[in-house]
Amino acid sequence: MAKGHMLRQEDIRVLQLEGMQQIWVAQLEENEIHEDEAACGVAAQMACGSYEVQMASGGRANLMATENACVLVDEDLLRQMNCTCGLVIATTLNFSMAVAGQRIATVKSAPFAVFKSDFDGSINMLRDRGPILQARPIHHSQIGVVYCDPTNGDRARTMFEPIVRQKLEKFGVHSHIGISSLENEEHVSRAIQYLLQAQAGVVLIASTTAPAGPDDAVGRAMTKVGCEIGRYLAPVEPGHLLLLGYKDDIPVVSAPGCFRSLKQNVVDLLLPPMMSRYHISRWEVACMGHGGLLTH
Repeated sequence: MAKGHMLRQEDIRVLQLEGMQQIWVAQLEENEIHEDEAACGVAAQMACGSYEVQMASGGRANLMATENACVLVDEDLLRQMNCTCGLVIATTLNFSMAVAGQRIATVKSAPFAVFKSDFDGSINMLRDRGPILQARPIHHSQIGVVYCDPTNGDRARTMFEPIVRQKLEKFGVHSHIGISSLENEEHVSRAIQYLLQAQAGVVLIASTTAPAGPDDAVGRAMTKVGCEIGRYLAPVEPGHLLLLGYKDDIPVVSAPGCFRSLKQNVVDLLLPPMMSRYHISRWEVACMGHGGLLTH
């Protein structure tokens, strides 16, 4: 019998048949909650979106993705919850992608029981400030890619398209809309507009050069089609020259150098939230610095 098992009359008979005359037990006090009840209660309250709770033995509740999803984590609230007594929570990384059936979080209680006051405090914190975790379903809308070069757009497409295809396949995207363009304000803006009219849900700009920010050709093209520039520079390596804008609710992203190899970079970090239609803020990009040095 596993630790924390609630003894029933039939268990006593089984123990007697095994020759066991004495066992150690824990009896809950009125101010205590059984470990399984505590873990299940927090798991049910801590998240929203495409997930389900699966109980495991020994005061553990697992949160499992029910479809492909992007996991969003309120890291400050998670830290505060983990400073309380009696229960701890572990999650996958913020902005990470989860496939259906993948464990995205686990809640573990102290052995046998949790004080009711600690449990109530955790639940009240979640009700006031939660959820800690969102499992936002990933909708496989079209990904559009502008391949641009100052002298020959097809050169950029030849260089980058094989890498782009392999990158997108990691996220379950097996086709995309690609367009070649000269790298100047007029041509890039036309290419972006073409992809927006083709109903692209995310627009990526793969350039052979390293644009110098919003005032360069790519940035001016984004502004010309009505993009609101949300962030220039990301504390991520590779990928620090990120230029992120939004045309209405469609993200348009320039990430020089990020389509030259399959090594993880800022595009890999941002694709899951963008594909789940989550609007990434300047602050959230700034917070990527902790762990932003990608060495694998």
